[in-house]
Amino acid sequence: MLDRFKAFWQGVVLAPIINLLLKLGVSPDVVTLVGTVGVSAGALAFYPRGEFFVGTVVISAFVFSDLIDGAMARKSGRVSSFGAFFDSTLDRVGDAAIFAGLALYFAEPGDSYLYLCLSLYCLVMGFLTSYARARAESLGMDAKGGIAERSDRLVAILAMTGLSGLFDLPILMELTLWVLAAASTYTVVYRVLKVRRQAIQRDRGHAPAAPGQDSAAE
Repeated sequence: MLDRFKAFWQGVVLAPIINLLLKLGVSPDVVTLVGTVGVSAGALAFYPRGEFFVGTVVISAFVFSDLIDGAMARKSGRVSSFGAFFDSTLDRVGDAAIFAGLALYFAEPGDSYLYLCLSLYCLVMGFLTSYARARAESLGMDAKGGIAERSDRLVAILAMTGLSGLFDLPILMELTLWVLAAASTYTVVYRVLKVRRQAIQRDRGHAPAAPGQDSAAE
């Protein structure tokens, strides 16, 4: 997340924290886990009660763990396949907690079935966006692209939710949900069509199927 600003944050702002954690012998995986727990706790403790500004501040503080753990792994030479898998998996947990927190708000104090459904739709489409890319890559194809990368979705929903709480303008959050729903839908369709073109070319060339390609369960 925050890929566009990663070099600045890791090289300047977060460098002292990264160095301190390494000196203390903290594992990058522990930072990943603590960050996810913090994001999830912030989203599920504050958002359902309509405390959007405080919740966003708490979530944002833990979001930076996603920049810290990777930098720690690289600097300490502890980059591993499991670490990448663990980080990516827990990212999904944090994302789900944010949209679930909003859904819970709309289920009770927000009292809006429409935005409850929209929050859940954004949650599901966010998962599909990531899954489409991961599944395509497991089949030896490329599914990058679209207009709703994870970092874009995360920054948009956190910024607008926080501002909604700060200025008491729920319309900012509601409009953002509509935009994210449309952007995520476009991204999923774009990636499916992109993979379809590659699959057709592969089939025409009679290339052997990649491992797992015959798995009908998915």
